[in-house]
Amino acid sequence: MREIRKKSEMVLFARNARAHGKRIALVPTMGALHEGHLSLVAEARKRADAVVVSIFVNPIQFSPNEDLNKYPRSLSRDKAALKELGVDILFRPAAESMFPPGFKSYVEVDGLSKKLCGRSRPTHFRGVTTVVAKLFNIIRPDLAFFGLKDYQQQLLIKQMVSDLDLGVEIVALPTVREFDGLAMSSRNSYLTAKERQTAQILYRSLCLAQQLIAGGERDLNRIMYKLRSLLGTEPSIRLDYLAAVDPETLEEVKKLRGKVLFAVAAYLGKARLIDNLLVDAG
Repeated sequence: MREIRKKSEMVLFARNARAHGKRIALVPTMGALHEGHLSLVAEARKRADAVVVSIFVNPIQFSPNEDLNKYPRSLSRDKAALKELGVDILFRPAAESMFPPGFKSYVEVDGLSKKLCGRSRPTHFRGVTTVVAKLFNIIRPDLAFFGLKDYQQQLLIKQMVSDLDLGVEIVALPTVREFDGLAMSSRNSYLTAKERQTAQILYRSLCLAQQLIAGGERDLNRIMYKLRSLLGTEPSIRLDYLAAVDPETLEEVKKLRGKVLFAVAAYLGKARLIDNLLVDAG
């Protein structure tokens, strides 16, 4: 595995790979890799000739009061895992090269970026779409891989790619979970042992929605009340949102029909955790 730090060197590698007819896959990450990330890398390895993984803790997607400086970092372990999976390039640009002094251009997906997580993190998705657009321009991948745990993120990126004719195929893969259902996340490392046990209630609440619908419940108000009641049994959980939305528009649904995305975000100790579950309501 080759490590590249300079944008110009990354551009040159990608240009040469394309000149030799190679299909390039990108897996963008912020490091602190877990099995969810690695599942994306493994799938990229199956589908492409050259696999690029970026590790970049993106400063413009963090608000001033968020955890940029404390975000978990485990570079040595990450490198070992990526080598084992046969990654060709680890791209680790410096923040000052990606966003130099005087940087003023941002990419924003209107509408979608203001829903769900966008309500409490109003500048977050602008930072995500901007850095992903820059990575796409530098690397020009044929495919890019994202996890469905960050459902809103992958939806925004698909919209951006379509709107701006970026020509990248976005591959979204299922959420990878711990043994008790907790969605894998780099921020899980913030949790104490007790908080880690509490955190599983997020997925349990989503599963409860699925169970109620499978059992014939069609009153969405009753379902949401039962989910909130379950989450309320853990006083250390501070709910950011719990919503049932259309999986394409993220608009809150009033009636159960077709596919519905149940999504939750909550604060637990020092961590903000998110999860979602797509349910077929028939």
